[in-house]
Amino acid sequence: MPTLLTPIQVGEILLPNRIVMAPLTRVRAGSTHIPNDMMVDYYSQRASSGLMMTECTMVDAHACAFMGEGGIYSPAHVAGWKRVTEAVHAKGGRIFMQIWHPGRAAHSLLNDGEQPVSSSAKAIRNEMTHTPQGDKPYEIPRALRIEEIPRYVEMFRLAAENAKQAGFDGVQIHGAHGYLIDNFLRDGVNVRTDAYGGSVPNRARFLLEVTDAAISVWGAGRVAVRISPLVPFNDMHESQPEALVTYVAQELNRRKIAFLEIRHENHGLPAEEAILQVARRHFQGALMSNGSYSRESGESTVVRGAADAIVYGRPYIANPDLVERFAKQAPLNEVNFDRLYGGGADGYSDYPTSVG
Repeated sequence: MPTLLTPIQVGEILLPNRIVMAPLTRVRAGSTHIPNDMMVDYYSQRASSGLMMTECTMVDAHACAFMGEGGIYSPAHVAGWKRVTEAVHAKGGRIFMQIWHPGRAAHSLLNDGEQPVSSSAKAIRNEMTHTPQGDKPYEIPRALRIEEIPRYVEMFRLAAENAKQAGFDGVQIHGAHGYLIDNFLRDGVNVRTDAYGGSVPNRARFLLEVTDAAISVWGAGRVAVRISPLVPFNDMHESQPEALVTYVAQELNRRKIAFLEIRHENHGLPAEEAILQVARRHFQGALMSNGSYSRESGESTVVRGAADAIVYGRPYIANPDLVERFAKQAPLNEVNFDRLYGGGADGYSDYPTSVG
């Protein structure tokens, strides 16, 4: 019977345990979006995890949403991330890059005046975003024309290629949380009437085209996908979540990707448990679940086979040695929420490891 500490084969990668580090946006890369010494230190500290995923990483120079997230669209970015992967691999770790476009969650003030893009011209309501000129309401995005979509697929393909050159072990496609791919997936935003809107297969078309592009670079066994069918973040909702997850899981299963991550608002909610069961029925590869897990609830989920690995976010922020702490059932450091985003090493790479 597997536990959190049991190794698992995930696509072409053997993970030594099932404690996975979530993509955690910490915006320490500065205005160049190039990884720095702090980021090398931060990721290498967490190399004992079964697998690490990087923070959401920009596939294009005009794909910024956070004033300091990492990028992967130039040789300088490749060189910066190569320092990260070399440091992680030197400690025996495994790391995937999460490739990402923010879609309507961007702002023109962060992207040289370029209007955000989405599946449809619907803005994020009742929320503000941080810009160089202070907090601003989200703008109405420009709906991508159908003839433009191949260029955006190509952005992801080039990002996957650059990630490979930077020495990553694979890529995860960010199809969650109301960013560009999710803007197509969920019908709370996507009101298109062409081949990328309406039916579930049409709304999933962009995700699957991006997935196929990444597979063309990496092979299916080193490509993963993240979706969040029930998470309302960034003013998102979906009227047919079970149908959407069924179709996406079946299509990704057919492609034999490395793993599928289901991101929950809270894994314990009945609707979230039900959607994880839908994914489990239709995806035979490694299934990862993410959403406010403790050590105990993660262990229970793996033991009963509801998911194959657990993706931890907040616990990994404050505990670089989370695997070792879980193995010893040792206390966890508390997260310094005042230092989550931006700034220096404090609240980022200065958390103590356990002793003894």
